[in-house]
Amino acid sequence: MKFFLDSAHVHEIAHALEMWAIDGVTTNPRHIQATGRPFLEVIREIGRLVAGTDKTVSTEINPHHTRWEDMVAEAEQLAALCPNFVIKVPSTEAGFKACQVLRGEGIRVNVTVCFSAVQALQAMRMGATYVSPFIGWKEANGEETVPLIQEIVTIRDNYAFATEVLVAAVRNARQIVEAAVAGADIVTAGFAVYQEGFDHPYTHSGLARFQSFWDQTPYGEW
Repeated sequence: MKFFLDSAHVHEIAHALEMWAIDGVTTNPRHIQATGRPFLEVIREIGRLVAGTDKTVSTEINPHHTRWEDMVAEAEQLAALCPNFVIKVPSTEAGFKACQVLRGEGIRVNVTVCFSAVQALQAMRMGATYVSPFIGWKEANGEETVPLIQEIVTIRDNYAFATEVLVAAVRNARQIVEAAVAGADIVTAGFAVYQEGFDHPYTHSGLARFQSFWDQTPYGEW
C-alpha cells in the first residue's frame, strides 16, 4: 500500500518525505487556506519538493467550476506547472467528463469527493488515475465505510481498470488498517494521523524496560 500525505504545509511534506518515505501528496482548498499563502505559490513549492521523482501531487481545481470546459481549462494550466501534478476534479457529471477529456490529453486525474461505488465506477470508466472515496466524512455520519472500499476495489479488479483506489479523509490509524485489509491501493492522511499511528505507548514502556536492563549489564570489549 502507498501512503500519501494530505497536507499543503511544506515543512510537513519535507519531513514525511525524509522520515516516512511517503509515496505522494494530496492537497485541497482547506489545506492551502491553512498555510495563509497564495495557492499557486504553495503548489509550486510542493512541486519542487518532489521534482525528479515518481511521487505525485494531487492538486485541486477551483471547486466553483460547474462546466467541464472550465475544469479542463484550469486543469491544463495546473498540469503544465509540474509533471508530478495529478489534477483533482469532483465526482460530478461535469467532473467525469472533464476527466475523460483530460485523460485524452495525457493529463492524470484524481476524481475526488467520491461517496458511492457507482461514482467510482464512472470515474474508472472515464480513465481516472485515482478515485478518492472519502471515508472519514461517511463514518462521522454513522455510515459503514469498509464495504464501500471493498465494492470499489472489487469493481476495479473485475474489469481490470487501471485506476488506483485512493482512500481519503482518513482520520485515524484504524482506518488506515481497514483500508489496507479491504485492498485499497493508497491511503492519504494528515500529518498527525501518521505521527500518532506510528507511535504506541507500549513501545515506549518496552524500551524503558530494555534501557534499564541495558544500563545494568556490562558491555564488554570488542
